[in-house]
Order: sequence, then C-alpha cells, then structure tokens
Amino acid sequence: MILKSELNARNKITAIGALAVPVLRCSFGVINWRTEETKKDDRKARKMLTVYKMHHPKADIDRLYVKRKGGRGLVQMEAACKAEIINFAEYINTNYKEDHFVNIVKSHESTQPDMNLIIKPAAKITGELGQRNEKNDAKQDGIQHTKARLGESLKKKW
Repeated sequence: MILKSELNARNKITAIGALAVPVLRCSFGVINWRTEETKKDDRKARKMLTVYKMHHPKADIDRLYVKRKGGRGLVQMEAACKAEIINFAEYINTNYKEDHFVNIVKSHESTQPDMNLIIKPAAKITGELGQRNEKNDAKQDGIQHTKARLGESLKKKW
C-alpha cells in the first residue's frame, strides 16, 4: 500500500521504515531468524521496489541501504536483525542483577546449548564487526555504535 501511494520517494522510504520494519524488528531476538531469511526479506523488498518503479533493476543494491546523505535510506533487515540481537544481549548482560526475569532469560541461555537466540549470536556478530564487547562500552555506545559500524561496512562495500 505504501508503494501504491502518491508519496514521493523519500516519504515512501520513510513510511517503510516507520510502518513495515518495526513489525519484523520486534521479533528479532525472540524468534531465531536465520541470515538467509533476513536476506530473503531484503530481496522481496527490493523486488517490490522494482515492481513499483522505485528502484531500477540494474541499480546498485548497497546504495539503497546507505543513509539518506548519498543513499536512499532504506533499512536493511539483516543489519536491523544484527543490531537488535546485540542490543538485546547488551541489555541482558547489564541488567541481569536488577531484574528477576532478565536473570531467568540469562540462566536459560546458559543452560540450553541448542537454544542460541541471543548471547552467542551477539558475540559472533560482535566478533564479525570487530567491536569491543565490554560493559562500559555497551552503556556508552549501544545500538548506535553497532548501527554505525554496520553502516560504515555497507558504505565501504558500496
């Protein structure tokens, strides 16, 4: 419906980021999303943009996901998933002494090796990005630092 509307391209991208992305974002860290699934969702979004003539089939894909200054500003599902998992893991690691329910989640993650939803994937993603995973770093930078690192890698790739 957003792509069928008569909004300009900037407002369409903003509407997608405000209406469609949060529906998936709230499930990251709760449902075990595989990387292939998030890439498939990105592919579907790009295909819809191409069908509604917002993106040329031969145009650069990475430019879609670069911030609005120089790019199109679309939210990449894979990057959003990684950022949410890291944010969720940082919250669990910093607030496990304060909240009883967070403590239950942390103990469940450590006792169930086959249910790797938060802490181990976050450590893997953090290692891929080359970040420091310290408690004080999590309080200062948090998800903004993660998004910035993901954006830098995408811009460099573009």
